[in-house]
Formats: sequence, structure tokens, C-alpha cells
Amino acid sequence: MVALIISDVENPFFTAIARGVEDVAHELGYSVVLCNSDESFEKESRYIDVALQERVAGVILSPTGTTSSVEKLSQRGTAFVAVDRPLPEQDGDVVLVDTRLAARQATAHLIAQGYQRIGCITGPAGVRTADDRLAGYRDALKAARLRSTTKLVRRTEYKAAGAHRAAQDLLVQPEPPDALLVANSEMAVGVLQALQEHGIRPGKQVGIVAFDDAPWAELLDPPLTVVAQPAYEIGTVAARLLLARITDNTRATTTTTLAARLIERGSSHRG
Repeated sequence: MVALIISDVENPFFTAIARGVEDVAHELGYSVVLCNSDESFEKESRYIDVALQERVAGVILSPTGTTSSVEKLSQRGTAFVAVDRPLPEQDGDVVLVDTRLAARQATAHLIAQGYQRIGCITGPAGVRTADDRLAGYRDALKAARLRSTTKLVRRTEYKAAGAHRAAQDLLVQPEPPDALLVANSEMAVGVLQALQEHGIRPGKQVGIVAFDDAPWAELLDPPLTVVAQPAYEIGTVAARLLLARITDNTRATTTTTLAARLIERGSSHRG
């Protein structure tokens, strides 16, 4: 048996990772126990304690924030692999996406479409993916010689409700953004709701690009431009690394970085 500790079971990105892990584990005779940390260090730590008590063969986890409880796994010699985020001050196998580059490419796409006041709604400070997406956004603005201002940036939890509040705050400014980079698909729901409440149509009035290609993204009018991350592949790669680590825990640790893909649709085009 292996344990999978993910940040948010309601986020389709993490459920796709879970499916990738489960498919590989099942193929090789392992069962998977799914745990939801809710971005809480305390819950993550508690689930790791339970995993150790149950003597699982290994753990795959998406580490919370700037701290992690995997040291307990190292001390007990239990195999582990981190996904989506690196391990803070800890050596271990990691499977990541180059999310900073992806955010830069998404923002550059909005700039190429003629948007000038591009905003960014990202996750909490200290969460590596949130920090990287903000950094990539700023990289693109700098490369295009557009001014970066904190007035156009909001940080909130990786949830629809937080993103809705952030978008409302941005839209009522004297100089609101004419485009937004949104850090995940759950946040995109909150942003789209805020736009609807203001009578703003995505694309022509405010360009939108969001991370993660949710099943509903193509059904919108206009369809949502997304940064598609290889979530299922993250899961399969992590599972294979974990099972190899279970077999030989003396192997050199590895970092696997996968690429995301920008899928252009109507929400980021003025036409």
C-alpha cells in the first residue's frame, strides 16, 4: 500500500495526478490511500504519522507551503516522492512542471493580443507554484517593457471564493486590468463569476488565461484559454519513481521537470 497526500481533492489538477498514481500502482499490485491536506501543514503531518503507523510502502505528496514533514519519512527509511512543488530543504525525488516559464508564455500571449494592463491573481505567498506563476508573469512584463505594479496583483487561497474577492477588488479600481492571468481552474470560476456580475465579457473586454484545462473550459462562451499541465503524467512518473525507490532506497535522487502547454481559445482574443 502507498499513501498519496494531495493539497486539494476538489481541484481537478490533483485528481488527475491521483488517477495517474493509481493506474501505475494498481498495475504493479499496490493499493493507494488518498489523503487531502487542504494546504495545512498540520493535516499533512498527521497523515504522514498515520502512514508510518500503517507501515505503508511509500508516500507521494504535494508539500504544503514552505515547510514539510517528510523528515519523519526519511528518519524511518520510508520511500517518498514530492509532486507539483519542491521539498523545502529536503533531498528527495520530485516531479514538477516548469510553471514559471508557462506563466511567462501565457502573459506574453496576452501582451501579443494587445492587452496593456495585465493583472495576476495567484495563490498564497510561500507556496512555490503561486510564487513561480507570479514571477513568470513579471518576467513577461519586464521582457515587453511593461510596468509591473502591485495594484494589478492579488494573492489569495487557491479557491474560487478567494479569487472572486480578488477579481472584484481589481475590477472596481479607477484603472482596472484589461486582462488577467489566473493561477488555477478553481480560481478561474471565481474570476468568471466576478466578470459576469460586472457585465464584462471575457476576451473582447478583459482577456483571461487560467492554469489547468478543466473539462468545462471549452464549453464557455467564449471558450477559456488555458495553460494545460500534464497532471496525469505527473502522477504516473511519480508512481514509477516511488516504486523504484521502494525497491532500492539507495538510488540517487532525481528532479523531473515537465512542460505545460498553452491552449489558445477565445477568452484571450479581442476579436
